[in-house]
Amino acid sequence: MAKRRKKRTHVKVDEAAIAKVPKSFVIKSGVVGRSLAHLVMDVRKTMEPNTALNLRERKGNKLKDFVHVAGQLSVTHLMVFSKTPAGINLRIGRIPRGPTLTFRVNSYGLAADVLALQSRPKSPGSEFKTSPLVVLNNFGGDAKHIKLMATMFQNMFPPIQVQTMKLADARRVVLFNLNSETSEIEFRHYTVTVKVTGVSKSVKAIIQTDVPDLGRYDDISDYILRGAFASESDVEDAGESTVTLSQNYVGKGNRTAEQRAIRLVEMGPRMQLSLIKIQNGLCEGEVLYHSLVQKSAAEIKEQEQRRKKSEAERGRRRAEQEKNVAAKKAANAGEGADEDEEAGSDPQAEDDEDEEDDDEEGLDQMEE
Repeated sequence: MAKRRKKRTHVKVDEAAIAKVPKSFVIKSGVVGRSLAHLVMDVRKTMEPNTALNLRERKGNKLKDFVHVAGQLSVTHLMVFSKTPAGINLRIGRIPRGPTLTFRVNSYGLAADVLALQSRPKSPGSEFKTSPLVVLNNFGGDAKHIKLMATMFQNMFPPIQVQTMKLADARRVVLFNLNSETSEIEFRHYTVTVKVTGVSKSVKAIIQTDVPDLGRYDDISDYILRGAFASESDVEDAGESTVTLSQNYVGKGNRTAEQRAIRLVEMGPRMQLSLIKIQNGLCEGEVLYHSLVQKSAAEIKEQEQRRKKSEAERGRRRAEQEKNVAAKKAANAGEGADEDEEAGSDPQAEDDEDEEDDDEEGLDQMEE
C-alpha cells in the first residue's frame, strides 16, 4: 500500500515568497551592560519570526562580519545597539548599501517591567509565530527625513496582503508614534486579544473558559443572576472596538460572524527614540540629515553637486568596467576560435605532408 501524502497540513513552501520577506539582525556593539543586553533580546522577540533569535556576538566580531553573513541568509536590515558616555544609540540600516538611521534612545522599558505593572499580565504563547502588524501614527509630514523614517519602519516588516492574509495571523501590533512637538518616536509592542462583548463576567467565563466552580451555589441561575447586581465595569461595553469576525480566530468560541471586542495588551518593550542623523551608506557614508547640525543653502548646494559628481564618476567607472568585461569576453572567444581552427587544421596538414613524402619516394623508386 502506498504511503499517504499529507496535503492539507503539509503545504508546500513558496521559496520565492520567503526570499522577499524582510529579515533582520538585532545585535549589540561594544560593552552595553546587562540591562541593555536584555533590551536587545526583547527587540529580537519583537522582530520574530524573521530574525536570528539566538544570534551570539563575540568581542572580536566586526560589523563587516555580520554584513557578510547577512548576504548568505538574505537578511535585509540591521539593528545595532551601542552605549557611549553621551547615551544609548540605535542604528537601523538597510543591508548592504544603506541608508542608515541613527537614533538616540532617550528611555526604555523592558518587557519584564511592562508585565510587572499589569494586574493580570498575559503570558505570551504562540503570538511570536507570525510577524506583527505595523502601525505608523503622525508620519504624514512633508519632511524628507520623516518620509524616510516611515519607509524604513515599514520595510522592516512583511507587507500585509489583504486578499490572502488570515485573520488568525494578526496576533501582535508594533506601534511607531511620532510626537510632532518633541520629535520623539514612541515604540510600543502589543498583543491582540478578542473578548466577548455585551455580557457579564459570569457569562463570559462560561463562554470562553471551562465550567467554573459552582460549589458555592445551589443552582447555576444563582451564578448567572449575580451579574445583575454587578457594577457597570463588570459588563463588557460594545463600543467602537466591536467588530464582526470575518474568519475564525484564535481562542474558544471565536468563530466567523461572531461579535467580539478587540483589545490591545502591551507586551513590551518600550522605547523613546530621537532621530540624530541619516547616512546614505551602511553605518557610514555621507550625512544626508543631522538634527544637531543645520546647513546653509550654499552648503546644501555644494553637497548636492558632490553627490551628482560622485554618481557621474560611479556611472563612468561602471561603464568602463562593463566595457573591459565585454572586451575580455570577446578576446577569450577569439582565442578559443583560433585554437579550434589550429586543432582542426593540424591533422590535415600532417596527412598532406605524408602524401608528399610518399609521392617523392615513389618517384625515386621509378627513377631507379
